[in-house]
Amino acid sequence: MATVEKMPMLQVGYEKLTADLRRLKEERPQIVEAIEEARAHGDLSENAEYHAAKERQGQIEASIADIEDKLSRAQIIVPSELSGDKVVFGATVTLMDEDDKAITYQIVGQTEADAKTGRISYNSPLGRALIGRSVGDEVEVTVPAGDRWYEVSRIEFV
Repeated sequence: MATVEKMPMLQVGYEKLTADLRRLKEERPQIVEAIEEARAHGDLSENAEYHAAKERQGQIEASIADIEDKLSRAQIIVPSELSGDKVVFGATVTLMDEDDKAITYQIVGQTEADAKTGRISYNSPLGRALIGRSVGDEVEVTVPAGDRWYEVSRIEFV
């Protein structure tokens, strides 16, 4: 029997997915109307409006199915309820780079990742390298810009 792989995410990520799902479901009737309107224009073989509406309908249905799957497998992690001395999902990690500049990232799920706001996926190269590390550990990561070295200087659960 196949096991369902849980998808860890923060509450914020769960709420964003739920909002996206609601928005897509609200768009469904509008697409059906657009298809009906385009169908009324006659010959479907050369009807660009019809084909565009059908394509959008397919995209919406695929997105809805994807989001529903993610929500059904969601495992909500509350960082403030975690503790320990190792980097885990939800932890906020302060790193010192090669130039002794501090960089702070929170380890989050794939749907929540945004490096510009300091949130990296646990599946990213840096995220994978950090999981299980402790304060003082050195981490080497290969990124498109080349190899980078970091030292874990702080682990917080906020």
